[in-house]
Amino acid sequence: MLDAAAKQMIETFPLGFVATVTKEGRPAVSPKGTFLVLDDACAGFGNIRSPGTLRNLAAAPYAEVNFIDPFARKALRLRGAARILPEGSEEFGALIGHWRAKWGDLAARITDLILIDIEAARHMTTPPYDDGMTEAEMIAAYKVKFAEIYP
Repeated sequence: MLDAAAKQMIETFPLGFVATVTKEGRPAVSPKGTFLVLDDACAGFGNIRSPGTLRNLAAAPYAEVNFIDPFARKALRLRGAARILPEGSEEFGALIGHWRAKWGDLAARITDLILIDIEAARHMTTPPYDDGMTEAEMIAAYKVKFAEIYP
């Protein structure tokens, strides 16, 4: 189940790194930037151009997704069964409005909705938190780091 912090993480950082398995049994990870939380036990993304991810999920309908706050250095890992709702299906029609409301014109490019029925959700942090670093200190440090990368 998704707690309030998990929902906030996905709302704030909707770029999820989706891990699937190829038909050869190899791992495949692909970023998806259109994630939404539908309820406490389901999140999903709109497929725009991910034929490999769709192929993998059609063969093995299970995914793990990581969301990352790069400044606070916190993450959320979700795992669960995935369902593909193709454009034109009744379920797609019933849900696409959520993506239109959030993503505007980009939603017109969505050809499928992929819903993940969440079986496990885990919050993760970087080791400096174990040593007493606060979130405010972490964010301040990474603001400086990112400013150096993108002056």
